[in-house]
Amino acid sequence: MGDKKIIINDRYQIIKTLGEGGMANVFLAYDKILGRNVAVKILKQEYEKDEKFIRRFQREALSASNLSHPNIVEMYDFGEDNGQNYLVMEYVDGKTLKQLIRKRGKLTITEVIDIMLQITDGMSHAHDSYIIHRDIKPQNIMILENGMIKITDFGIAMAINSTQLTQTNSIMGSVHYLPPEQANGKGSTIKSDIYSMGILMYELLTGEIPYKGDVAVEIALKHIKEPLPSIKEVLPSLPQTIENIILKATAKNPKNRYNDAREMHDDIKTALDEARSNESKYVYKYSEKELDETKVLDDALKEVKERARLDEAKYAREIEKEEREENKKQNKILIILVSIFAGLIIITASIILLLPKLMTKKNVEIPDVSALSEVDASNLLTKKGFVINEDIRYMGSDEIEEGYVIKTSPEIGKIVKEGSTITLYVSNGDETFELEDYSGKNYIEVKTILETMYECNIVLEYVTVDEKENKEAESVVKTSPAAGEKVKKGSTVTLYLPQVQKKYPDFTTYTIDALEKFCAENEITVIYKYQTDETKEEGTIIYQSRAKDTVVQPGTTLNITVTTKPKEEPKEEISTTNPENSNEESDAPSQSEGESGE
Repeated sequence: MGDKKIIINDRYQIIKTLGEGGMANVFLAYDKILGRNVAVKILKQEYEKDEKFIRRFQREALSASNLSHPNIVEMYDFGEDNGQNYLVMEYVDGKTLKQLIRKRGKLTITEVIDIMLQITDGMSHAHDSYIIHRDIKPQNIMILENGMIKITDFGIAMAINSTQLTQTNSIMGSVHYLPPEQANGKGSTIKSDIYSMGILMYELLTGEIPYKGDVAVEIALKHIKEPLPSIKEVLPSLPQTIENIILKATAKNPKNRYNDAREMHDDIKTALDEARSNESKYVYKYSEKELDETKVLDDALKEVKERARLDEAKYAREIEKEEREENKKQNKILIILVSIFAGLIIITASIILLLPKLMTKKNVEIPDVSALSEVDASNLLTKKGFVINEDIRYMGSDEIEEGYVIKTSPEIGKIVKEGSTITLYVSNGDETFELEDYSGKNYIEVKTILETMYECNIVLEYVTVDEKENKEAESVVKTSPAAGEKVKKGSTVTLYLPQVQKKYPDFTTYTIDALEKFCAENEITVIYKYQTDETKEEGTIIYQSRAKDTVVQPGTTLNITVTTKPKEEPKEEISTTNPENSNEESDAPSQSEGESGE
């Protein structure tokens, strides 16, 4: 399924695998229509015929599609394609809170407050929409580089008024964050999410989960029966207000918890205010006695422990049998004891002599794991005492098959200390691809596709086109390499954009206003000359110094000849009675004559 050529619903092109879950796999994909990266969750094939899992998968889509909040991963689309059920979600480029805890351990109080404010704000929106998440845990909460929180995986969420859930399937979610009422099979309410958020806050502050056990049933019973371990013993300087928030959220009796996520959000918001610095420890108003009907869980735990007891008894009987056989050889006991004593002396001496060497990590050569599968390479390096970096790097290769190791960092054959961290570089397939014909498409869309899917370096160039071709300014004219050619992933692709070449029109068909508008748009200076012509209307353009269809160059000069009326001789009586008018009329034609060269 990791094949980058697979396209879901003729729209979502798979790029690589992001992760695998219990019932579905998640892939990074490119939305060809909207031009963006998305996360596509696809139900595993073994569940495609299981109606229960399909309904749960569809319920996630329906639940999340009703939610729109900055702290909740947005659901874009869902459907079925060739028998595969899929969800399309917002792609979040970050890590889970569980990964952050593993890397950092406990977080600071201010960090935890910031994270919990975002989580409770997002869950307030979900609760306002009558949606219960039912699986709040650090694995289902993403954090971006800028600290933004995104709540994911509403796969077992339910609408409060839903009647489809049975008593059995109401016991869902991760046992380490399971509310007592949910562990006891009594179903979920808004306050069930409050409990899980309280356990999560405890873990963020301490770096540890509060309830541990060998089996899930044992942990579930602890959630029901045992009080929360004191966080003050782990963090003595923790403000009382913070402990109170956790105590209230994780109360066994839902009546003692916050009424909703918004109330918890508001309490966290003011937790470090000076006015609350002397707050006393939270006291439960209602009884915190263990919930009823734990007999099923008690019996299950007894069965598990009884099975373990029987296994231990069987093992003890086998040891006893061996000892009886050994006792038959009484004559060898002294020899054995002496040998053991001597051996201990030798071992002790060896430890004393070799301890400095044992304390020093030995140098180890990184084995050649190239061309091994990612799993085989990881296993081999682990056996050799190395630590595998969780951040696997993927790169194209036309020699190494997809899913197989190309190289390591540090490189293969290098001598490093035992226990060093090794980064694997894994092939994601043939690094060449056929360049599509992008002519006529918006260059921004083309640039995004080539950079995102094929890691190409994009260069923009301009090519002159005739204005008659009606090319859009931001459309691709052609590419280099040309469409249809095989291109190496990561190589340079040049996109040619149109630079329209304007040409001079026949100005004899233009009005003076139209001429001046054209010249202003193209930065052309106009010089007018006038010529008398009785056959044409005054103001007609009869000559242009630059011929029709020659290329327009901004900053040049254009000479235009325009017609004017012939001069009129002044009448004698006007000249006699009104000499001023006569002078004005005689001046005008003299200018025309002078300008026309007469």
